[in-house]
Amino acid sequence: MSSVSEPFSKVKVYGLLAFGISAIGFSPILVKLASDSSPYLVAAIRTLIAFIILIPVYWSQKKSGEIKKVTTKEHVFVAISGILLGLHLIAWISSIYFTSIASASVLVTIHPIIIIVIERFVFRVRFRPIIWAGVFVAFIGSVVIGYSDYDGETIYPNPLLGNGLAALAALIFAGYFLIGNRIRQRRNWFEYVFPVYGYSALTCVLLLFIIEGFSIEVTGLVLLIGIGLALGPQIAGHGSLNYAVKYISPTLLATLILFEPAVSSVAAYFFFGETPLLLTFAGMVIVLVGIILTWTKTDSAG
Repeated sequence: MSSVSEPFSKVKVYGLLAFGISAIGFSPILVKLASDSSPYLVAAIRTLIAFIILIPVYWSQKKSGEIKKVTTKEHVFVAISGILLGLHLIAWISSIYFTSIASASVLVTIHPIIIIVIERFVFRVRFRPIIWAGVFVAFIGSVVIGYSDYDGETIYPNPLLGNGLAALAALIFAGYFLIGNRIRQRRNWFEYVFPVYGYSALTCVLLLFIIEGFSIEVTGLVLLIGIGLALGPQIAGHGSLNYAVKYISPTLLATLILFEPAVSSVAAYFFFGETPLLLTFAGMVIVLVGIILTWTKTDSAG
């Protein structure tokens, strides 16, 4: 299939990213409000509502002939992308239940480091030494965050598990993001997002029933939180990332998401009075310094 022509506008792309990343920043706040409910239920409601909201747009575009047929290979990759998004959301939401919002928000955004490593060793992209220095610095920062929350285990239920789930969510997100970058070169935003959200919802719903069974209680509060997560972090947040990934390299775009922990941490302070531990704060600063180093020289050397 030939490349899809979507006019590039810096104002539009970066404006959408600013709005989307701000929306993602409130994701852990909403999840924390639903911490009495199953993380599988929260993820299922979020993804299912986001998919349902987009159905009328799908039928409208299909009727007008704007939805093009996909090859079998593309369909397989879109399905994998959706499954990865669902698994990412489950791991990410679960992490908030066990550790601090500040730590989970920073650890889940180490995916730029993972993406750089994948691009180098899988896709054979060569990077300048300063980028690898940034990777090392950011990794040290992640270790500091994990250690600080381990010391603070009396404050949070299971910080070691929560931090591990957040790191796992980052690893899964890297795969989802790299696939999105390649598929988006040949398909417009909606053609990619709609089926991906569909497979994501299917993944979350299936895992909910498999792990939790069919005796599920959905309260009004959880439903409202799910709607908020669907409209904000899912459609506005991930939607803006999926739009911009066609025009901005995965490594550079992924590092922009590091503004999200700042939004989350400030919001967590005002909503829950969560003040990061001293070592956690130091780790956050180290991670951000490392990512800034990778961002300053994102062009490949060869």
